[in-house]
Amino acid sequence: MATATAVAPATSRVAGVRQNKKRYGGLRPWLFALPALAVYATFLVYPAATSLFFSFTDWDGLSPTYNIVGLANYTAMAQDPVVIQALLNNLIWTVVTIVVPVLIGLTLAILLNGKVRGKTPLRLLFYTPCVLPLVSIASIWGWLYNPDSGVINETLRAVGLGDLAQPWLGQDSTALWAVMVPAIWLRVGFPMLLYLAALQGIPAELYEAATVDGASRSQQLWFITLPSLRQAHYIVIALSLIDSFKVFDMIYAMTYGGPGTATQVMGTWMYANVFQYYQAGYGTAIAVVITVIAIAVSIPYVLSQTKEHA
Repeated sequence: MATATAVAPATSRVAGVRQNKKRYGGLRPWLFALPALAVYATFLVYPAATSLFFSFTDWDGLSPTYNIVGLANYTAMAQDPVVIQALLNNLIWTVVTIVVPVLIGLTLAILLNGKVRGKTPLRLLFYTPCVLPLVSIASIWGWLYNPDSGVINETLRAVGLGDLAQPWLGQDSTALWAVMVPAIWLRVGFPMLLYLAALQGIPAELYEAATVDGASRSQQLWFITLPSLRQAHYIVIALSLIDSFKVFDMIYAMTYGGPGTATQVMGTWMYANVFQYYQAGYGTAIAVVITVIAIAVSIPYVLSQTKEHA
């Protein structure tokens, strides 16, 4: 009897623990995630929802009143020649600042992965621009491009090519391309670093077997190196694509979107509408479009990573 009496409370306690686990087990993970979710909702979800709401208004960014205008801001974008020019500049910027840095970064990674003296200083040298403040880079290159005392024009004059000296940032035909040069310079280090890490993960046995079979260096590059870098290609291109379309600071610091609209992109035109023309509703509508495009571009990358780790 005593044993049976002792077992009964123990059994009831175990049953109570199991019942509590069933009751609170699904809630416990959410309690741990609650602080992060609160920060996420406060600094991302709420501002994004607010911006989406104001994109349907004619708010000027200052007054407490506004009117709901529906899709008027979005239809106005389709008829805005500056938006069309900005989208075209965004497209040119995206293609050039992805293709050129990726090709240069891949080439440098292959070279630095081989038997080269001073690998560590060279890696540091090529990667350093990635960690420099963009405003500082813009200031340095703005000084280099100075039409009167800039190093570029002074060098051209010194070697007898003064006819080629020109206001690089001050004319429509060269402004966008001139801004892309420092953008390419600072973007080379990122793909180089990723490719270098991927190259070091390729088994040396593959190259040894290919050498025994008589494969040339170009054949090893084409049939071993590049296929082995497929995942690295995807990561580099996807992240570079997202970053390139959101460009703002480099262009704003160097040209403010000018001369005229020669270097205007969606980010600078959004800023101009919100903070200079006091058309916050229209500016937030441009911001929404930028966000939608960035999300659309990132979806394939996210899906590929999800399938890989599933």
